[in-house]
Amino acid sequence: MNEPEKLIPPHGGYRKLKSFQVAQLAYDVTVRFCERYIEKRSRTHDQMVQAARSGVQNIAEGSQASGTSKKTELKLTNVARASLEELRLDYEDYLRQHGLAQWPREDSRRAELIARRPATADDVAAWVREMHDGRHGPSGLGGRCGLGGQSGPNQESTESTKSTESTESTRSTYAEISANGALALLAVACSLLDRQLVALGRAFVDEGGFTERLFRVRSERRTRR
Repeated sequence: MNEPEKLIPPHGGYRKLKSFQVAQLAYDVTVRFCERYIEKRSRTHDQMVQAARSGVQNIAEGSQASGTSKKTELKLTNVARASLEELRLDYEDYLRQHGLAQWPREDSRRAELIARRPATADDVAAWVREMHDGRHGPSGLGGRCGLGGQSGPNQESTESTKSTESTESTRSTYAEISANGALALLAVACSLLDRQLVALGRAFVDEGGFTERLFRVRSERRTRR
């Protein structure tokens, strides 16, 4: 005998959604990126963090609301998708405005990050360090290499200038890798949400929302009586 349809079905299992997990990771990475590379008092800093947070929160809120409103779930999931798209544009703008490269989607470095399935921002940070060291080697970290003997005033000034330039170059390189890593994560999250929206739309059309379910439950109970 078939189980009677429940008026309020199981809902709120957003923590198990892959889209939620990746969006939450992108949020954590964005908070770190903004703290390090975006001026804290700038509007961009707040907008990027809020866009990342909105992506996570709306997935959760939509999942929780799905018990009584599939329409609300669909709407909030779409808001989450739009927020992550806004965040993706912010990262692209950062790279363009700072003269840094935006890696193509088929770049092997992006593929490597995704293949690792990072679970935390620390996992992503480890990948960033490996990408940097593999590209520049130990001497690219701003240390003084090949220097010996006592330095005169002019030499010290030259060394100081080179050290500053090296530090700025290193910072830019880390920023480029970090931003492209975030873009790779956002591409995954957006793709997952696109598929989730298609599935939610199909379910809403096929099964209806709370009103239709209420009608079916009432009809079934009258039939049983």
